[in-house]
Amino acid sequence: MKKMVLISIFLALFVIVLGAYTRLTDAGLGCPDWPGCYGHVLVPQQEHHIEAANAAFPERPVEAEKAWNEMIHRYFAAALGFIILLTAVAAIMNRSKGKVAPFKLPILLLVLVSFQGMLGMWTVTLNLLPVVVMAHLLGGFSVLSCLFILYLRMTPYRIPGGDPHIRKIAKFGAIGIAILVWQIALGGWTSANYASLACTQLPICEGDWVARLDFAGAFSVPAAENYEFGVHSYEERVTMHVLHRFGAIITVAYLAWLAFMIFKRATSSLMKRLTGVMLVVLAVQVGLGISNVVYTLPLTVATMHNAVAACLLLVMILMTYTMYRKY
Repeated sequence: MKKMVLISIFLALFVIVLGAYTRLTDAGLGCPDWPGCYGHVLVPQQEHHIEAANAAFPERPVEAEKAWNEMIHRYFAAALGFIILLTAVAAIMNRSKGKVAPFKLPILLLVLVSFQGMLGMWTVTLNLLPVVVMAHLLGGFSVLSCLFILYLRMTPYRIPGGDPHIRKIAKFGAIGIAILVWQIALGGWTSANYASLACTQLPICEGDWVARLDFAGAFSVPAAENYEFGVHSYEERVTMHVLHRFGAIITVAYLAWLAFMIFKRATSSLMKRLTGVMLVVLAVQVGLGISNVVYTLPLTVATMHNAVAACLLLVMILMTYTMYRKY
């Protein structure tokens, strides 16, 4: 069971990266139906299948590259769901045999990944509705986080000699996770509404950006038949982008302060190493965010920005879990 969870962690991280790549290549509607692609398990390749697909979806003719991006994401997501199902079955069997093993978390994961599948369906059927797209992103991060916590619960380890000095600041680690998740949500909302390039200058947005801010509009969901490429006004997209930038400043400042406090108080080399890892990952994430603006959202950089955000969240979970549970 532990090996399945470990495999699931790497697979979940890969699915998050694939999801980001799919979104960034504008392939979220590469297959306009669900769960298949133009009614097929694979992307239509034969000429008569393509003609039939184009006739069935005249507003969305077959684009093989985008369709494959979307379907590969679905294949790996389905594989992740299947492994999580096996993990939940194993947990139920262990429970029936009276073994001491995590039970609630595997069941929660099964519920989460099932709902995540529904969000994937709604992403297509509701034509990239931003609320659904952002929820789908957060669902992926939630599945990854729960898998990692499950793996930690199944891994017995202790800080040599104990480290009671950092117990008092463990709650600040939880606050750091909350701030980071909020920042990820802001990034997801910005990306889902195609606002990543609403500001093209650093360190502040170009022009009279303060006068353009529209907070109410930025978090509204205008009625539309299709949300591909965004339906918000420029002012609303600028507001999304600016809020994501300010959120980044707050997140970096808080996590840097937390790392300093932990490093100052910790007596174990483990916690000191974790703070170092967290600062390195944080610095890489900041560099990727800046590069997205400077180099106009390169595909590789933008995709890695999602992947490193996931890694930063895992490091924060490990640090906080260690402070709370392992003494």
